[in-house]
Amino acid sequence: MSVTPQQSPRLAQQDHWRAMRRETPFHPRLSALDFRHDWYVWAGCKAPLSLWDEELEYFAIRSQAGLFDISPMIKYRIEGPDAEACCERVFVRNVARLRPGRVHYTAWCDDEGHVLDDGTLFRLAETRFRLCCQERHLPWLLDSAIGFDVTVVDETEAVAGLALQGPTACAILKDAGFAGIERLKPFDLAEFPHEGGAVTVSRTGFTGDLGYELFVEAADALSLWDRLWEAGARRGIRAIGYTALNRARIEAGFIVANADFIAAEHAIRADRVRMPDEIGLGWLVDEAKPHFNGRRAILDARRRGTLKHILVGLEIEGNVPAEHALVYHARKTEVGLVSAAIWSPMAKRNIAIATLSRPYGDTRNDDLWVEIYAMREGQYMKLMKRATVVPRPFVKLDRRTATPPADC
Repeated sequence: MSVTPQQSPRLAQQDHWRAMRRETPFHPRLSALDFRHDWYVWAGCKAPLSLWDEELEYFAIRSQAGLFDISPMIKYRIEGPDAEACCERVFVRNVARLRPGRVHYTAWCDDEGHVLDDGTLFRLAETRFRLCCQERHLPWLLDSAIGFDVTVVDETEAVAGLALQGPTACAILKDAGFAGIERLKPFDLAEFPHEGGAVTVSRTGFTGDLGYELFVEAADALSLWDRLWEAGARRGIRAIGYTALNRARIEAGFIVANADFIAAEHAIRADRVRMPDEIGLGWLVDEAKPHFNGRRAILDARRRGTLKHILVGLEIEGNVPAEHALVYHARKTEVGLVSAAIWSPMAKRNIAIATLSRPYGDTRNDDLWVEIYAMREGQYMKLMKRATVVPRPFVKLDRRTATPPADC
């Protein structure tokens, strides 16, 4: 007679790897459209890298509209009389300037000024915020809330989310009955009726394109998907996976925690942590606002000139992506590492995001090279390609900020 995991605790422990990853509220619709069986784990959830064709999914974002499940994104509700004061204490950006009905991009640091994560802060009401981010921070947020009359709740599983990105996104929402959606400016948010409740829609996204993010109670997720899918049929709506989204975000010059920088709580080696100025987020830091985590350390580093790294955009000769390539000065001195790279279909350039050791990428940008290993007929070939520091974003689309957007 065979022994099942239920009969043997020891075997049950050994069999833990068979446990299914959590499925998002939109999984029934995604699995029905899945032709690739190309899934990965995002925050404990089963999520698609691609569903039908990663190249065409990317072009759906740039020429039609891509629908991407963002439900696994970590979401916290920060609410109470002291919600603004608490957020002001935590985040590097000035929260008092964030009006209800608006969203802003921000970051937060430990006491040494090292970035814990970046994300978007939604001001849903005067005393209610939603924080969306990559990593889990509930214990840290609860500790930071001590002394404030505020409640911090993880609502990741309770709230489902979709990103609708691309030139036809606004037209699809109008066709779906979101009256007045065309009046939303970038980083505006508003509530719209849905299934007797409400869906929160913000003009935000991670593609550098015209786009919106929609948040709804998990129980109403499938009806929201169907509403968009039906309205988008004649506008070219397509479900997409992370690979396509990642290509678009690199073109937009956006960074990802624990990919382009190591979050402070994840860093094992002391030299891997980064301050906001070292990952291109110095512009978020409001020196004039009241005290916030890491303020003294950040300002001291600026004053003393002790910042060691800089995150830059690179344009690289040739058409072979330089992902995870080493960066050299004069072909011999190692000065940095590429964290993300693609051949950009929109920019028609070989582009990359890299972290360099100062002064390279800061005051010294001459004679930079990347070391690429390209597979050619079963063997790797070493390619040394010249790199030039260039501004981000690599692709800037007027439709991202046009209000009202074109009715495509």
